[in-house]
Amino acid sequence: MMRSLLPLILIGTLALIPTARAQQDPGKQVVGKIKVEVYHATDGDPKVAGKHALEVDKNLAERLKREKQTCFKHYCLLGSDTKELYRSYENWAEPVKPSDEIMVRFEAQSAPSSDSATLDLELWLGRKKIVKTDINLSIGKPLWVRGPTWRQGHLIISVSLLSIESQSP
Repeated sequence: MMRSLLPLILIGTLALIPTARAQQDPGKQVVGKIKVEVYHATDGDPKVAGKHALEVDKNLAERLKREKQTCFKHYCLLGSDTKELYRSYENWAEPVKPSDEIMVRFEAQSAPSSDSATLDLELWLGRKKIVKTDINLSIGKPLWVRGPTWRQGHLIISVSLLSIESQSP
C-alpha cells in the first residue's frame, strides 16, 4: 500500500513547486541602462589625479568649460561604471573600482517613457550621502554634479541614461 502511495505523494509535491516563470520577480525586469563617470577637474597640474587618470577628448572639455560650475583648465577621467536600471529595485554604480569611496545609488520611480526615466538618485562619497535628488534623465543628456575638492581640483560626476528597454505588456 505504501508503494502505491509514493508516486501520488511525489506527483503532489512536484505540483506544488512553482515553475521558473512564476518565480520571476517583475521588479527585477531591466528597463534601461545607466552610466556613471567620475572626472577630476583642475586649473593646476593634471598629473595630480594619478597615473590611471585618462585625458578627456576636446569636445567634452569644451562642453564642461561652458558651465561656470565645471569650468577648469584640465579634465581627466578617473573611472566609469555601467549598470542596468531595474523596474523597481535600487542599484549601485561604483565608477572608481576597487574603491567604494564614490558610489551612486539609483532607482526608477516609475516605468520609463521611450526616451527618459525618472529616478531617485543619491551620490555617496566616503560612505556619506552628499546629494539626494529626483531627476528625469533623457537619453543623451547627462546630469553633471560638481563634487568636493580633491587633489588640488574638484570631482565632477556624470550620470547618463544610455538606453530604455522596450516594455512588453
